[in-house]
Amino acid sequence: MSDAIRVQSPVDGRWLGDYPVTDPSRIADMVSEGRSAARSWSALTPEERSRKLAPLKAAIMRRVDELCDCLVETCGKVKTEALLSEIYPVLDMAAYYQQHAASILREKPVATSPLRFPAATASICYRPYGVVAVIAPWNFPFQLSLIPMLTALHAGNAVMLKPSELCMPVTGQIMSLMAELDLPENLVQCVTGGPVQGEQLVDAGPDLVFFTGGLAGGRAVMARAAQHPIPVMLELGGKDAMIVLEDADLERACRAALYGAFCNSGQVCVSVERLYVHHSIYQRFLAMLQQNLDTIRVGHGKDGGDMGIMTSLAQFAILESQYQDALAQGAMASGPMERMGHKVSPVLLWHVNHDMRIMREESFGPVLPVMPFESDADAVRLANDSYLGLNASIWSRDESRALAIAHTLETGNWAINDVLKNVGHPALPFGGVKQSGFGRYHGAEGLLAFSQSVSGLISRNPCVTEPNWFPYPPDSYAVFRGFLDFCHGASCLPIRLLRNFSAVRSLMAYASFSYRQFFQNISSWIRIR
Repeated sequence: MSDAIRVQSPVDGRWLGDYPVTDPSRIADMVSEGRSAARSWSALTPEERSRKLAPLKAAIMRRVDELCDCLVETCGKVKTEALLSEIYPVLDMAAYYQQHAASILREKPVATSPLRFPAATASICYRPYGVVAVIAPWNFPFQLSLIPMLTALHAGNAVMLKPSELCMPVTGQIMSLMAELDLPENLVQCVTGGPVQGEQLVDAGPDLVFFTGGLAGGRAVMARAAQHPIPVMLELGGKDAMIVLEDADLERACRAALYGAFCNSGQVCVSVERLYVHHSIYQRFLAMLQQNLDTIRVGHGKDGGDMGIMTSLAQFAILESQYQDALAQGAMASGPMERMGHKVSPVLLWHVNHDMRIMREESFGPVLPVMPFESDADAVRLANDSYLGLNASIWSRDESRALAIAHTLETGNWAINDVLKNVGHPALPFGGVKQSGFGRYHGAEGLLAFSQSVSGLISRNPCVTEPNWFPYPPDSYAVFRGFLDFCHGASCLPIRLLRNFSAVRSLMAYASFSYRQFFQNISSWIRIR
């Protein structure tokens, strides 16, 4: 079918279905329909929206096994990993917003100085953008679709989901789950297809684009959105560093390094892709890694497995090229970089340096390069020597020392004595620095990022005019010059008032009674003194 996406399982090549491609000429109309739906949805209070979204958790729980099976056959994950890395984070985030979205989005009063704004109050309220385009990747198609979708919906937006062509069965499950909710028609829609549909979606003028994917894709989306212009949030790749100090719990750090590098076959934006180990324990730690590497079960055996397979063979080609480049420059490897179908065994590399592509470019596959460092400063220098900055971990029994390192790393997120888990904390904002993207989602900051802050001020001054309104009296500059000195000049308040008394008194006529009384009290105090 030329107008359909044919999906095959990376596990066994089995046909999973043909999925119709969205007609590009329909996408603009779909965005318009979503905007109409967003009007009624945004008219609800955050509490009402939360109540309508609440049944999603129960719907997911009813289908847990079905969803995990779908993720296994579509992406090649092992079943336990599908449960823990795809389903669990969505449930956690849904529960977090269920509990906190209303308070996060509540209108917030802002402290207003009676000196500058007499008889006035100010506040900030949060409004939805309108239509949010969520462009999702193939490595975590359930989690990285539903979490931004839920965030956008709680904020009062409509959603246009553009999934990866590799994961349409998972997308079908997502849309089926959303159909169980009592939502306005066309509030959640799906655009299927490739780059043409993605371009048309951006050109159709959504009010915000949220993109998760690689750097090249992020640049393309940003350039396209800039033509309109449309605000974008980019959650891009990483080349995340793990730093193991000489006083670390080496057994725990070894297990963490292998999990952090090879979880989801390394196809995680926050995978451990560079491992730096203090020179005094380097050989010992490398031996521990090699010994434990052989215990990792790859694939989908009768008793399950630890590490799944690679979803995309195009990504394997990139990984193999980096591997061969490292060997050509003197690196040593625990084994060959080869595949059987989509199954790729994990590989350790050592004798590596930053001239090698494996230490500079995102790998997104099951390979872990290991390199020694001399000092804390050396570790920080090496970790920061990257154009990417998404996540990092530091391993030490000395928490103060580890914190000092963490605060000097150029990264959007970090953890001490743990790996990857920090990204799953529903209250912590997540996002990168440098070319790992910009914008944050998850937590309160994430919900507000899918909202537009609107500030307001209410004046209750009974005067018919204000001192800065036309016409300016002849002495206006001198009066306001004195007022600026009174508010912001040097010396204590009584001295500033004394030297600017005539200017302050000339403005009293425009102030509320309480404001005049305030100055009268100060004047009386100064006279007594």
